[in-house]
Amino acid sequence: MVHSGNAQEMFTGTKDVADTHKFNEANLEAWMAEHVEGFEGPLTVKQFKGGQSNPTYKLFAGGKTYVMRRKPPGKLLPSAHAVDREFRVIDALYPLGFPVARPYGLCMDESVVGTIFYIMDCVEGRILWDGTLPDLEPTERRAIYEAKVKTFAELHNVDWRAAGLEGFGKESDYIARQTHRWTKQYVASETKKIPEMDALIDWLPKNIPAGDTTTIVHGDYRLDNMILHPTEPKVIAVLDWELCTLGDPLADFTYHLMNWVMPSSDPARGALVDIEDLKAYGIPTMEEYTALYCEHTGRDGLPEVDYYFAYNAFRLAAICQGIVGRVRDGTASNAAAATMEARVAPLAEFAADCARKAGMEG
Repeated sequence: MVHSGNAQEMFTGTKDVADTHKFNEANLEAWMAEHVEGFEGPLTVKQFKGGQSNPTYKLFAGGKTYVMRRKPPGKLLPSAHAVDREFRVIDALYPLGFPVARPYGLCMDESVVGTIFYIMDCVEGRILWDGTLPDLEPTERRAIYEAKVKTFAELHNVDWRAAGLEGFGKESDYIARQTHRWTKQYVASETKKIPEMDALIDWLPKNIPAGDTTTIVHGDYRLDNMILHPTEPKVIAVLDWELCTLGDPLADFTYHLMNWVMPSSDPARGALVDIEDLKAYGIPTMEEYTALYCEHTGRDGLPEVDYYFAYNAFRLAAICQGIVGRVRDGTASNAAAATMEARVAPLAEFAADCARKAGMEG
């Protein structure tokens, strides 16, 4: 627990609430008094500095710390910023002992703070931003990676029907549906012909690996989307469930696995591909990490990895091209466009290389 005596520690990572994200704090306090077990006012509100797409606030009351996630104010795409879906999955996973923050309540009444929101516990621990873990010893790095993959496997092992997540997403044809969706977006926002993308659009739907299993998928499982124990190599809370759905666990796992084969898109962070000897450094090789995942999920191996890499890189290329298209159509800022456009062709080339390894001709 954070004690009110140490204001510096208390407000690390937070700022005063931005003008555009202010709301009626008295309304929130009244709602929490009624719906949050053990709540005692008065309430102090700060906003996290991080760039979350859903405004996220740190709430202090009665010696306890809470977190509020809300939909941003203003006009939004219908399916975006679905904090109610985030709450539903956290609420389903928490009773199973899976590491998520304790959920306290979801408010669908927009009159309280202006948009829907939910309240959860604030978990105190470490958020590490650089996957190369430059400040740690090799044995510590190894232990964190082992904890990370074990937690990921545990998510994919959850019996989602028993957890009450029936209807949380469609139950089959995940890759087929995703490929169709991103093909449509790519074609709609295309600004120049990329032969590799055309080849992938043709090849991917015809070569989906057999054995379509359905699990909970996180959608963006990575080191900085989790809180580690303050001193131990243990995941105590997985964060950012915005992209969570039901889908193919191998799509989810191989997206995470791309950290081993792709340069970091953030120049401020190191990349695993730049480390000459991962074993000496303490980080499992891609093969070791995959073997750990397979062991925890009861798989014999991951022979389809090249197909999944091709699919994930194709999807990323389509997402980047979508941003370029929005700039072309005047619905996004130019700053992002140049960087995004520069990423599309290399991602398409990487995807095509992987697809060739998986059997694509040409």
